[in-house]
Amino acid sequence: MAANIIKIICLGLLAVSCASHQAAVTDNASPLSTPERSSSLHEVAVTRTPIETQPLVTPHSKRASFEQEYKSRNAQRVANWVVDLGDNRGMPFVIVDKIDARVFVFHADGQLRGAAPALLGLAKGDDSMPGIGDRKLSDIRPEERTTPAGRFVASQGSNFNGKDVLWVDYDNAISLHRVVTTNPTERRLERLATPTPLDNRISYGCINVPENFYNNVVSPAFTGTYGVVYVLPETRSNSEVFAWYYDIDNDGEQVQLCTSTREQGLDAIDPNRM
Repeated sequence: MAANIIKIICLGLLAVSCASHQAAVTDNASPLSTPERSSSLHEVAVTRTPIETQPLVTPHSKRASFEQEYKSRNAQRVANWVVDLGDNRGMPFVIVDKIDARVFVFHADGQLRGAAPALLGLAKGDDSMPGIGDRKLSDIRPEERTTPAGRFVASQGSNFNGKDVLWVDYDNAISLHRVVTTNPTERRLERLATPTPLDNRISYGCINVPENFYNNVVSPAFTGTYGVVYVLPETRSNSEVFAWYYDIDNDGEQVQLCTSTREQGLDAIDPNRM
């Protein structure tokens, strides 16, 4: 009887020992298996996150600021496009609205420096006659006196009379300068002062602005640097005149924008282009 009791006790101790060993093996195995499982779950989470949880983000378009200045919708659109695309290449820029006969000068980031009325070419049209820059003023017929539309890299210089001007299209002798008053019969100062653009077509093609505006806004903006002058078309569309142009309105969050066109424009711009 005593032998049986001792045998039962020994068997019980053996069972307890085996159970403890299995528990120890399990505990020792856990630190080895847990990192593997954790790594696997992490990889799955990383793979799934951009598919299931990443929000769809629409690129936010940049816009130019005209502050409180009156501007046409077309002037706003072109200025917005310049800033959004970065077409001015980090330089100051000017918008010349021929239809409204107004000039807007901007800092490189699209913030307005100033605005003023302007006098423009007598004749409507978006092109200059070939070779017109080499002709005498007296030889230029009234229908040839146009202010050409386009994108022009501009810089300050002197005209043929030694006066400082902003050269817009040097080859065609087109510049932006202080209003010329040598011929009183043209009444250029009076034309600038009227509230309507209907009498602002008088020049041979150059862009005349008030003297104070040239001295205080145009000249400081272009001192020691190049800039870009955008002369808006009046007989053609923006897309015909400006490469990679697209419309960007200021109507709430609605943006008239073709994303592929914008991307093509960004890719097409030469980093060295001025």
